[in-house]
Amino acid sequence: MQQENFTVWSFFFLEGFSRYPRLEVVLFIFSLMMYLITLLGNSTLILIIVLDSRLQKPMYFFLGNLAFMDICYTSASIPTLLVNLLSSQKTIFLAGCAIQMYLSLAMGSTECVLLAVMAYDRYVAICNPLRYPIIMSRQVCVQMASVSWMTGCLTALLESSFALKTPLCGNLIDHFTCEILAVLKLACTSSLLMDVIMMVVSILLLSIPMLFICISYVFILSTILRISSAEGRNKAFSTCGAHLTVVILYYGAALSMYLKPSSSNSQEIDKIISLLYGVLTPMLNPIIYSLRNKEVKDAMTKLLL
Repeated sequence: MQQENFTVWSFFFLEGFSRYPRLEVVLFIFSLMMYLITLLGNSTLILIIVLDSRLQKPMYFFLGNLAFMDICYTSASIPTLLVNLLSSQKTIFLAGCAIQMYLSLAMGSTECVLLAVMAYDRYVAICNPLRYPIIMSRQVCVQMASVSWMTGCLTALLESSFALKTPLCGNLIDHFTCEILAVLKLACTSSLLMDVIMMVVSILLLSIPMLFICISYVFILSTILRISSAEGRNKAFSTCGAHLTVVILYYGAALSMYLKPSSSNSQEIDKIISLLYGVLTPMLNPIIYSLRNKEVKDAMTKLLL
């Protein structure tokens, strides 16, 4: 089908790691193990948050949302990766590519906003403990989570719609998934509008939430240092340590992908970063929160026993 000398592709080839055939089996085992751990860890975390009455708190409500996002995010791309690692025909239909791109963008963008919301939750809990139940009421928590989801889903719809309307001069995607930057590298002509949209969304959903998190932790650290007892300081640090660790892992990978100069790294390095960003971080999130949170560990022990 021709339109203005541009082909409308019905399917795409995902190059993935086909340049390294000996590595593909290792990556398959590595990705499969991490994906299964991700599903098990995040599903278990959601289950104990729902079942244990002691975890019916704002922090765990947001944590449950985060765990659900991690399941959706990995499930959007890892099953396709696993199939293609063992297949000689590494193809994906246009509809599948569109769904994969949208879900990855939506879940990733939502998580950026949600991590900022969780930072605010920790700020209120530590800096305004007496007003915490009033400020972070159930209704407010639901509204904040809803805003996170709507922001991520709407910006993903905007990005993916414009990306899929961009005329492409090929159908070989140099990636293991329909990652938006890899797809846009096939564009026949540069689009100023698409570049502006990508830059604005990156600033809104990466830079601004990250700045908000940093400001929140400046106030949190200032309050913690004023706590007189060592036990009180340690307890305050423990409630923030897990969230801060997840933020560093998530934003570190995301910023290296979306806010770096296009020529600073090769495409192969981008694929590795994407794999770590898309599989390792979601796998580590429930582990980090379980190891650094006594309430979660107690609830998990109660569930298993």
